[in-house]
Amino acid sequence: MNPTRRTVLLAAGAAALTTAGPTTGLTTGLTAGPAAAAPRATAATPPYAAYWYPDSLPAGSPGPGITWRSLKSWRAADDPDLAFNAASVPLAARFTPAPANPTARAGQARVQALVSFGPTSANPSQGSATADYYALTHWAYLDELVFWGGSAGEGLILAPNAPVVDAAHRHGVPVLGNVFLPPAAYGGQLQWTRDLVQRDATGRYPLAAQLVAVAAAYGFDGWFLNAETGGGNTALGTAVLGFVKELKALAAAKGQRVTWYDALTVNGTVSWQGALTSQNQAFFQAADAMFVDFRWSTASLASSGTKADRLGRSRYELWAGVDVESNGSGTYVDWDAIVPAGKQHVTSVGFYRPEWTRNQLPADRRAPGDFHAADDRFWTGRSMDPSRPDPGDPWRAPAVSVADRSTVTSVPFATVFNTGHGLRWYEAGAVVSDSPWNHLGLQDRLPSRRWVVRTAGARPTVAFDFADAWRGGNSVLVAGELDQPVVMVLYATRLPLAVNTVVDLTFRSESGGVNVELAVATAPPSGPGETPPYRYIAVNSVNTRAVGQTAVGGTGVDSGQAKARVNSAHQPASLTPRADDTGVTPVNSRRSVTTEDTGVNPVNSWQTVTIPLTGLSGTAHALGIRLTPTGGATPVRWRLGGLAVRPDGTPPAPAAPSAARVTAADGGDLRLAWNPAPGPVRHYTLHRLLPDGTRRFLGATGQRAWFVAGLRPEQGEPAARFEVRAVGELYNASAPVTVTHPW
Repeated sequence: MNPTRRTVLLAAGAAALTTAGPTTGLTTGLTAGPAAAAPRATAATPPYAAYWYPDSLPAGSPGPGITWRSLKSWRAADDPDLAFNAASVPLAARFTPAPANPTARAGQARVQALVSFGPTSANPSQGSATADYYALTHWAYLDELVFWGGSAGEGLILAPNAPVVDAAHRHGVPVLGNVFLPPAAYGGQLQWTRDLVQRDATGRYPLAAQLVAVAAAYGFDGWFLNAETGGGNTALGTAVLGFVKELKALAAAKGQRVTWYDALTVNGTVSWQGALTSQNQAFFQAADAMFVDFRWSTASLASSGTKADRLGRSRYELWAGVDVESNGSGTYVDWDAIVPAGKQHVTSVGFYRPEWTRNQLPADRRAPGDFHAADDRFWTGRSMDPSRPDPGDPWRAPAVSVADRSTVTSVPFATVFNTGHGLRWYEAGAVVSDSPWNHLGLQDRLPSRRWVVRTAGARPTVAFDFADAWRGGNSVLVAGELDQPVVMVLYATRLPLAVNTVVDLTFRSESGGVNVELAVATAPPSGPGETPPYRYIAVNSVNTRAVGQTAVGGTGVDSGQAKARVNSAHQPASLTPRADDTGVTPVNSRRSVTTEDTGVNPVNSWQTVTIPLTGLSGTAHALGIRLTPTGGATPVRWRLGGLAVRPDGTPPAPAAPSAARVTAADGGDLRLAWNPAPGPVRHYTLHRLLPDGTRRFLGATGQRAWFVAGLRPEQGEPAARFEVRAVGELYNASAPVTVTHPW
């Protein structure tokens, strides 16, 4: 890689710290990781993503907040932060539906992204108390994510933090840690390359085994190898090649993968090729894939694809580097050299630093909505609708060329459209924390085609909106003047339907009258870009009223299917709000209570409707919503807060976690841990029990450990008491497990 292209990555450790601070979570702290056998921490310090040098450390002392560690000496049993850093979500299988448009292709070019989610040191393990975060959501187009980073002053080997891995895995995307051996101009030392490829007395490469052990313990999927320290010779090149071969063999046995970066050559020197050549072919053959440096040309990519074919490898195992760090979707790219519109794709695409969509925002326009608008522009294109690409758009967004994928294949399935960050935290329509937050591991499986809207009339705006939510930090807002029916495509699915399958919709109307119908397709569309063969099921008539109007009971028009049930007695605990379900007193002290006769939740007028899929069988291939204005052209603001597909009846609550404990304490800073609940768990929630009997929401995490900072005794409180609950797929909560810490 050309060193001039690095800005954040190669910063000195101390400089990196200027953007980082102690992790504080949603209200007081967020944390992550599996915890049963983790060693007891000596102090209640914030947990951060792990980073190491291969073996020997730099001369001198680390800067403030930086810890120098040797990978060679790492042991999982001695890692006090492992519980916070290990992922909890396995890599999901995914499928490829018929593409959203005729130009998007399956089975050809793939997309990789090299993303820096934070500094090398002081990158929080469990999220932090800001919504200003690169909350990547367009996983449907990605095939590999690299947790990019590393610097000579902090550490060279980075393990991804758990929230990033959990979000990626939920969408079927593998995540690689990063090994970065920097150029000498940026502090790189050739000794670190020699340390990495050292051999033991048996001729094995011990650090190859260490890398595989770290990935297995932390729950991510392999390594990206970026060796750019010059000054080597053929002997070193041979040693590096042997190391890569052994790493690949060990990784494959654990289901991990290895990607090589086009820099170091077989003769041990650094020479970026911009192609698959005789100088890097051996490394490509030893690895699973190779990132081709940015200096590629039309001819070099064409020859690289041909060479890969002749080697018996897929040309799509070559990622053609596209540097978007500086200009993002304004970057000039010779797209026809990679993904020509009228011919077979040449190679795959490797984006370097797509978090530009956040970093480029000015200080006064860094709200979550601003970020998602820029990010949608990058991944979807100027039309902001993958079903209708703008042919005049010079930026060929991934949605234009690459078919999206989905992991929605089993029942129960539920989503509240949580993007993994927000300005507040909501439970059952009520604000329970008014602090901004991010924790990507709490992100739901999100609609992959954002946003496909089909209408013969005016197209409304559809977007994630952070001004209100049913749960988490955001909802989906439909806003604009509706003069014709509008179909909002949500999910491509492979959900098996049974005679008792129902769908729960949670929504609210803020202005304008609309009839709401659930759209379900039990067959795939006839081809790319075609509308799924939906059947429309009436939801109810309550939601045709704007807020403040009198709600009318009833279920609306039958539409040839089955009547919806509005907050009926059959409603699951996950969507009927109860005090013991949310486990919290809202910050505005409003309780979440349902009203069966109207179906309107008094808290912010959210309502949940249960819709039996009577008469439908086989497999649900697509889910969507149709909104029809009730009185001609109507300005509408309508929110979708949740969707669940499940068997009818009240679902069993998940089992509770056990053995909650304080593992370290320093004043009001605590490390908590617990044993995982048996069975599937979406995440855990934590609350503090106050002397007056109320509960204060502290945060949520997918892991089995938690750091909380800055607690103080309440008046007359001899000990702090905490509750931990497991939350299931349908957002129903377990009984609590409690732990007490004396002041």
